[in-house]
Amino acid sequence: MLFWILVIGAITRIDCYFSEEKNPEESKMQPPTVVIAIIARNAAHSLPYYLGALERLDYPKDRITIWAATDHNTDNTTAVLREWLTSMQKFYHYVEWRPMEKPTSYPGEMGPKHWTNGRHEYVMKLKQAVLKFAKKRWADYLLYADTDNILTNPETLNLLVAENKSVIAPMLDSQTAYSNYWCGITPQGYYRRTAEYFPTKHRHRLGCYPVPMVHSTMLLDLRKEGTKKLAFHPPHKDYSWPFDDIIVFAFSCRVSEVQMYLCNKVRYGYLNVPAKPHQTNEDDQINFVHLQLESIIDGPPMHPSRYIHLRTKQRDLMGFDEIFLINLRRRPDRLDRMLWSLNEMEIDVKVVDAVDGGALNSSDIKLLGVDLLPGYYDPFSGRTLTKGEVGCFLSHYFIWKEMVDMQLAKALIFEDDIRFQGNFKRRLLRLMEEVEKVELDWDIIYVGRKQVKPGDEVPVENVRNLVVADYSFWTLSYVISQQGAQKLVNAEPLSKMLPVDEFLPIMYDKHSNEKYKAHFTNRNLQAYSTRPLLVQPCHYAGDPEWVSDTETSTIWDDDSVRTDWRGSHKTLKGSAPPSGLQTAYRDEL
Repeated sequence: MLFWILVIGAITRIDCYFSEEKNPEESKMQPPTVVIAIIARNAAHSLPYYLGALERLDYPKDRITIWAATDHNTDNTTAVLREWLTSMQKFYHYVEWRPMEKPTSYPGEMGPKHWTNGRHEYVMKLKQAVLKFAKKRWADYLLYADTDNILTNPETLNLLVAENKSVIAPMLDSQTAYSNYWCGITPQGYYRRTAEYFPTKHRHRLGCYPVPMVHSTMLLDLRKEGTKKLAFHPPHKDYSWPFDDIIVFAFSCRVSEVQMYLCNKVRYGYLNVPAKPHQTNEDDQINFVHLQLESIIDGPPMHPSRYIHLRTKQRDLMGFDEIFLINLRRRPDRLDRMLWSLNEMEIDVKVVDAVDGGALNSSDIKLLGVDLLPGYYDPFSGRTLTKGEVGCFLSHYFIWKEMVDMQLAKALIFEDDIRFQGNFKRRLLRLMEEVEKVELDWDIIYVGRKQVKPGDEVPVENVRNLVVADYSFWTLSYVISQQGAQKLVNAEPLSKMLPVDEFLPIMYDKHSNEKYKAHFTNRNLQAYSTRPLLVQPCHYAGDPEWVSDTETSTIWDDDSVRTDWRGSHKTLKGSAPPSGLQTAYRDEL
């Protein structure tokens, strides 16, 4: 009997062994469930890009629930959100939609950017409602993301989850010092600047750091014990700080012993700087457009949702007879970026094919009537003109000739390696209106340049943000009149050429080299400049992305002598540059 019991036991064990071998491995764990909170007000300008970023997050949509609320709108935010949710609800696990059509303002509100206590309280209640909703549905995570925060990195959600923190925020970039965290809080609950803020903001130190405040975009791990006590409303019974939703929540984290973290290991996206209380929805929209322009330079760029209809841009010439954009055909990336940027600002342009100096040989250049200004040499390298500098000069010169030939009263000129400052279009329009109002006699107005001695420049009376231009480098962008173009052409500069950005200061008699000036008798160009400048270079010499078609070339009259200046290796040769010149170049490098 015992024998048969042992035999049966052995057979059973063998059968179990082979059964286990036949069974497949257990399937993988599904990603955690996430609720994304969308709380929108007067956000129609940013929503297409905000929602486009959400739909491109590399996270399974069937593990995401969207909770969306909108209220107190004076624009079409509700319609934009409804359009997107209608198209996208089939992809997400669930969509909760809470629109409120009326009223369009809060009691006592002085404008859509004014935050009353009533508005703060309503936002707190909304954030508390979605927190309660997420807990009730047993969600693992809750992502708050303001509608002017654009998460351009599709890995953002995965990266934040992997950090395994109770409350964590991705550091977002802006055009200013503003971001979505504080490194310090005063005993009264207000912002306090600390030594750690800018090294973190500029990514001079990288990591995930404990901070006393994160806001705007943050991920809560609802599985953690500490997050059970977190709340936006009502404020904690001991709360005495300012009545503000982000400060209320930071206090809740503090008393619940939940540490907030900020992560800046990679670029996650951008946030628009909030408009001031006296500003309007239009100001918010203008600020956001320039945030878009920054994103396309520094990357990754913003892209709108595929499921939202965008209105066609209405481009114009801003009152100029023509707006020229100089671009080398072998730089299509710059052309695409500039055309996109100008279209976003609704500025129409005429693209001008730049003269590619690098494609010219010395014989071609001499056939064009080009000759070097006697005695000219670069103050740092000691070399003469490069073919790239010849091409740059000719590109501008042919535009001046076209203005004269076509009798264009005034034109705006852009090079293709610039970035625009905030509110560029409106600021330049206002400036030109004031210039015309005071009947200023002008020939050229710098919009972007390298100032050598900015402290010495005299403001123009009755015209805001305009100064008499002193010695300057660069021709990034400028306004020029027909009279100014005629003066430059009449000077016959091709036969005594030097770089175009040094020719202009000679013509308005601000160049410090008397020998150079002696070759041009009528130095009466009326030159002015915006202050502050309205455009800057995309990249400066020494930046990893910096490329110069003028400096990386060959000598104008010798095809065998190459120049390959990389900025940081440029050293002064011969006599010292004029006062202020060395500092200017040091800033550039």
